[in-house]
Amino acid sequence: MMQQPHPDSSGITLTCAVVTVSDTRTPETDKSGQLIQQLLIAANYAVGGYAIIKDEPTQIQGQIENLGKSANLDAVIFNGGTGIAPRDTTYDAIEQLLEKTLPGFGELFRFLSYQEIGSRAIASRAVAGIYQNKLIFSLPGSSNAVRLGMEKLILPELAHLVSQMRK
Repeated sequence: MMQQPHPDSSGITLTCAVVTVSDTRTPETDKSGQLIQQLLIAANYAVGGYAIIKDEPTQIQGQIENLGKSANLDAVIFNGGTGIAPRDTTYDAIEQLLEKTLPGFGELFRFLSYQEIGSRAIASRAVAGIYQNKLIFSLPGSSNAVRLGMEKLILPELAHLVSQMRK
């Protein structure tokens, strides 16, 4: 689903990639990945790539490294693999590559999650930062978590964060 970028209300044109980390999802069953794309397009951001990869650290890091080489990409939004189960390796794989972290993203995500799901929010390892001049966001795989992170944190700040990186 390639979409041409359009400037948002601030005049900034942004292109994002969406990556679902899952051992079981397919493009037809990936409701969270589809939701991220729909929300980006509704906000007039372009979707410049979409992939589903296994929850394997080498695949996750390889995906980030490949997307980091894309000159026309501003942000990558991952979903899935942020819990504490043995197969949840997304946080560990991403965190090792980040050149700068945005600790407030994970802190605010868990705070907002706590308001919705209570103390279970402590198990979320949502993370964000910068790699190769690209914003990297990692959300849990549930559609409720994706909607929360996108609507309350990512979409309201995406243009501002990209403009800060471009300075």
